[in-house]
Amino acid sequence: MSRLLAPIAWIYAIVLTIRHKLYDWGLLKSEKFDIPTICVGNIALGGTGKTPHTEYLIRLLKDKVNVAVLSRGYGRKSKGFVLADDKATYQQLGDEPMQYHSKFSDIAVAVDEDRCEGVRRLMDLEKQPEVILLDDAFQHRRIKPGLNILLTEYYNVYKKDMLVPAGHLRDVKSAAKRADIIIVSKLPTVLLPYDKQELLGIIDAAPTQKVLFTSIEFDKITPANDMAKSIVLQDAKSIYLFCGIANPYPLEDYLKRKFNTIITNYYKDHHDYTGQDINVILDGFNNVIGKNKIAITTEKDLMRLSNSEFIRKFDNIPLFTIPIEVYFNDKEEKNIFNNLILNYVGKNS
Repeated sequence: MSRLLAPIAWIYAIVLTIRHKLYDWGLLKSEKFDIPTICVGNIALGGTGKTPHTEYLIRLLKDKVNVAVLSRGYGRKSKGFVLADDKATYQQLGDEPMQYHSKFSDIAVAVDEDRCEGVRRLMDLEKQPEVILLDDAFQHRRIKPGLNILLTEYYNVYKKDMLVPAGHLRDVKSAAKRADIIIVSKLPTVLLPYDKQELLGIIDAAPTQKVLFTSIEFDKITPANDMAKSIVLQDAKSIYLFCGIANPYPLEDYLKRKFNTIITNYYKDHHDYTGQDINVILDGFNNVIGKNKIAITTEKDLMRLSNSEFIRKFDNIPLFTIPIEVYFNDKEEKNIFNNLILNYVGKNS
């Protein structure tokens, strides 16, 4: 099928290449700001772990400088610039920005489809940020970040992929040359030295680019409602997992190692749940055999449910969520990454 769709992908590649050249030649303008700006993005259609990597940066920086996160706010119902406050909802911000705001209430979180305007509005705040994290802005050429972090998934490295619709890339592979740091994410538990060298050869980074490797770590399974708080998690035997994320299979694999039975119900990334979806989920949970059963979803899905009319329908079932974090397999690489970020922010503040 990918061969049949290849001609469409080639035409798309020509259009994207011309667009990039216009920016490279200065015929289309990129705007750079006098504040440290760090972009976390990819050139694939989701699933590389932008959210947990952005959260890693927040944790690294927030006790040292005033941090702000700026996102487009995918899936939100609002338009223009919106700054999160204590009344913010998923409908106003989108699920990922709402997650940042819920977990890190001491930083500024904003959304704006115009990243340049969003930065200007953030810089006008009374408590002006000292660094702005640009969530998913790698392909947004109108803004020129001070530091570009490109994520690519271990099981689908961008160099092996093709443009949509023949593959999963939303930008040409040559766009990766703009990255200062390339992170291969979602590594398996054990990465052999031979595999690592092979990946480095495939990526073939420029001498000025640093290639690092991270893995996904699933944090403690956490109650998401009062019913779940009454459950002894160790007694649970069966789980009903539902979520709408780009790649749920690492999570499924992790839970299979912890529970006897797992029933799954997957939706597309950023899925906006409907009443019919909720009925299907509740029926699916009720049909799981056994008494010691729980329902699990992701933090991102919980953001979409918490601000909806449907969350009360889960009151009578034990609903849990499972946070996702990233970690560096190699302590030296972790130190390299942290120092790159801290040195960049320190020198440009």
